[in-house]
Amino acid sequence: MAVEDKYISYRTYLVAFFIFVMAIAIAVKLTNIQWVDGNHYRELAKERTVKNFVIPANKGNIYSADGSLLATSIPSYAIRFDAVAPKTEAFEKNVKLLSDSLGMILKKSSSAIQNELRKAREHKNRYYLIAQGLSFTQYMKIKGFPLFNLGAYKGGIIVEQKTIREHPIGHIAERTIGYERKLTGYSDGKGIEWAYREFLNGKDGKILKQKIAKGQWKPIRDVNEVEPQDGYDVISTIDVYIQDIAHHALLKQLEEYEADHGCVVVMETKTGQVKAISNLGRGNDGIYYETTNYAYAESHEPGSTFKLVDLIAILEDKVADTSTVYDSHRGIITYSGRKVRDSHEGGYGKVSLARGFELSSNTVMVQAVYNNYKNDPTKFVNHINSFGLNKKLGLAFRGEGVPFIPQPSDKSWSNISLPWMAFGYGVSVTPLQTLTFYNAVANNGVMVKPMLVTEIKAWDKTIKKYNTEVMNQKICSDETLKKVHAVLENVVKKGTGSKLYSKDFSMAGKTGTAAVNYAQNGGQDKYYASSFVGYFPADNPKYSCIVVVHEPNTANNNYYGADVAGPVFKRIAQKIFTDTPSTNVIKKLDRPNPIQDGSYNSYYAKAQKKQNVIPNVRGMAGMDAVALLGNLGLKVKVVGVGKVKKQSLQAGQNIVKNSSILLELS
Repeated sequence: MAVEDKYISYRTYLVAFFIFVMAIAIAVKLTNIQWVDGNHYRELAKERTVKNFVIPANKGNIYSADGSLLATSIPSYAIRFDAVAPKTEAFEKNVKLLSDSLGMILKKSSSAIQNELRKAREHKNRYYLIAQGLSFTQYMKIKGFPLFNLGAYKGGIIVEQKTIREHPIGHIAERTIGYERKLTGYSDGKGIEWAYREFLNGKDGKILKQKIAKGQWKPIRDVNEVEPQDGYDVISTIDVYIQDIAHHALLKQLEEYEADHGCVVVMETKTGQVKAISNLGRGNDGIYYETTNYAYAESHEPGSTFKLVDLIAILEDKVADTSTVYDSHRGIITYSGRKVRDSHEGGYGKVSLARGFELSSNTVMVQAVYNNYKNDPTKFVNHINSFGLNKKLGLAFRGEGVPFIPQPSDKSWSNISLPWMAFGYGVSVTPLQTLTFYNAVANNGVMVKPMLVTEIKAWDKTIKKYNTEVMNQKICSDETLKKVHAVLENVVKKGTGSKLYSKDFSMAGKTGTAAVNYAQNGGQDKYYASSFVGYFPADNPKYSCIVVVHEPNTANNNYYGADVAGPVFKRIAQKIFTDTPSTNVIKKLDRPNPIQDGSYNSYYAKAQKKQNVIPNVRGMAGMDAVALLGNLGLKVKVVGVGKVKKQSLQAGQNIVKNSSILLELS
């Protein structure tokens, strides 16, 4: 018995010892957690229950040169309800009034809404969706409804905001305006939106939120941790009026010829400002969309529009003159076993270099180049290089097409390289490059870089100004320019572009018809690209323009540049000159204008009153309303043009400095 008691005693001591050791280990671990890892676990717990969320900054607007909105950010709001937050007394007192108010704005039954709110409270739903896709005006109304006007903690209102990028003028110039997509870990985009994103995007803010249930979060307080800073506005060179003309003129021709795609660019001669750019491609549904910037990204063989390079080089080097006569050899001439043909069967007989250019004779232009440069092709190619056609324009935008100009030093240079270059084959340039070259001719030899943005602004303050950039002070002599101007004008008067001639306004330019993919798949993939490039008026050019149409329907054998692309050019020139009022003479400048005087008096009267509340600006001219509200310390956002139709902050509300107000104009 004594032995057994002794054995039990040993076991008791052993168990006690292990319990003591475990107690010490637990104490050590608790101490370690408290003093060593405590901060880590406290931060981890906080991170899992409270954290900062990004508040995207409002992107800046993109404006046209005439002040129209091309792209703007419209706030969109979602309202949710934390059914646990309000006290019973506040909830019961206001739920009926809240339901009535919500029913009016959401077009729903008041009793149905009240049942939903009570059910949400019964189930302790802390994230019940009231409405989404709300405008700023609707959000402000709901925020002031009974119960919700008590705020997030007492009233349970949860507000979520996001911004939607909209194009007020629709799909016109959509590809040039572009977009920015923010993806996981990086962003991507095109056009002005992408190229100028560092100015447009602003700086994001932060808001502290608390996790409530099922991965849902609600703001901890009504103020943000870091206020977002709005992005700057970008002022583009696009003229909405000219853009509309160019877009619809191109669209009409693409539809008529069932073409695959096409582009048009209108550039201001002196400045290089692009006033219109349209890029349309046919979708699977047969409808044309702006999907690819063909004018900037598509590098291809230009065909006969490249012959202007020949003419300038020849005249500059004085190896021939416009009066030099060439035999077209019945429209066929052979180089190294390869035939060069004229589009006109039988050729043009013996004609001058100028007339050969006007008629777009391949045989004449090829002879003029080959005969004078075959022993020194580098001399000819150097002219092309000096025009900048061998390198990219280097604009701020992504995806520029890569030009190709064969160099005599290249291994690929062959016996047919020089003659083929002479009529626009074996070379590759973008439409915008070709236009830049022709624009230099229109601009008395000064080559300017195309530009699509003139200014970065923060309200009325200029952040950055973009000026015209000269790429080449003089591409050729005045003597050469004088002759070239005359020949380009004659192309329209009595050459391949004679169908475009109008006695009412003068134009100058060059037609082009290029066979594309003629060497692919035994020629089975060949199609035509029809083009016209030039400027107007011919005697004092204000605009230059290029039109390129790819793969027009050849069923009627009517795919030439003058027939397919030329009418687009003429339509643009015609509309600009006939529909734009002349401002050369201003008559009766001091004549009273009752409408203008009334508008000013209304603005002046309101501006003189010391305002402590938001004024009613409905019906006022947009610019007057912006000035008035801006002077009151408000940040004004504008959508549309004309007079104020709606204002997001209602008249009579107290003014809070630096508050934002959205004006809808029509």
